[in-house]
Amino acid sequence: MNAVPRTAPLGTVVPDDVPTFDVRDLIQDGIQARLVLDGQTYTLRITRAGKLILTK
Repeated sequence: MNAVPRTAPLGTVVPDDVPTFDVRDLIQDGIQARLVLDGQTYTLRITRAGKLILTK
């Protein structure tokens, strides 16, 4: 996965040590990806409106 330049709304400063990823790299050519945290699986989905939804 490639890190992308850090951007934040309204001039908010994003520290350089915070990993930032382009969601489309995580999802690749689809609209959703599965993420696992401590054995729990979550689904990250891009809506038609270009918003993100994370569900368990």
